[in-house]
Amino acid sequence: MIEAIDVHAHYGTWYRPDAPPLICDWMSADGVAVAKRAKEVNVTTTVVSPFSGLMPRGQADTVAGNIEGARVTAETEGLLQWVIANPLQPDTFRQVDEMLAQPQCVGIKIHPEEHVYPIRQHGAALFELAAKHNAIVLTHSGDPHSWPQDFVEFANAHANVQLILAHLGNGGAAGGEPTLQVRAIQDCRHGNVYVDTSSARSIVPGLVEWAVQEIGADRILFGSDTPIYSVAMQRARIDSAVISEEAKRMILRENAQKLLGVT
Repeated sequence: MIEAIDVHAHYGTWYRPDAPPLICDWMSADGVAVAKRAKEVNVTTTVVSPFSGLMPRGQADTVAGNIEGARVTAETEGLLQWVIANPLQPDTFRQVDEMLAQPQCVGIKIHPEEHVYPIRQHGAALFELAAKHNAIVLTHSGDPHSWPQDFVEFANAHANVQLILAHLGNGGAAGGEPTLQVRAIQDCRHGNVYVDTSSARSIVPGLVEWAVQEIGADRILFGSDTPIYSVAMQRARIDSAVISEEAKRMILRENAQKLLGVT
């Protein structure tokens, strides 16, 4: 089994006020549990952001979440950190400056949906922050505040920022359109935009294979969105994909190694 790197995961308590308590419980896990589940399916490294920095929607204390994330990832073997930048909490920009220098922090996470801001309005400031550090950015994508196409102008303006559009196939309110992330990548000029597989839609037969045909395996990274989804299930989708073994190695590990600089 190929050793994998999961570029998109979380830990902590998942919460929606309208969700059944059992769902909230099942979609939650502490950092130790996330790392253990990953290890069981030969995912050697998992890059996480804490739910506490993202939720409840529009109300999260992202500053406190980043402090917690730095501690948990430093203490938990197998975990690395995304530091969360929230333009509605300016102190997080200072945290980005500080935490990107820490060995467990690989880049910046942004989430226009959970923090409730349109990327069109705040993208310039976020990408300027990332460009200052030649940083990698992982963003939620595929919903009204985060349409993949809305990131294209910022990625084109900052060639030194490497951007991962999360959730291959997520089309949100756009009638479930599954092509948005791939089409945005095709519209970017500098080869600095990628997509991860961390969506429920990615398990649909044909989507991963189609994406490899359209943009190449070198533009796709393995992400699970665990503990929202099962890391074993998400990994199995790539292991069983009708693509070459070389493509599987690239998606599961090699692309992340090159992009994140991890072993």
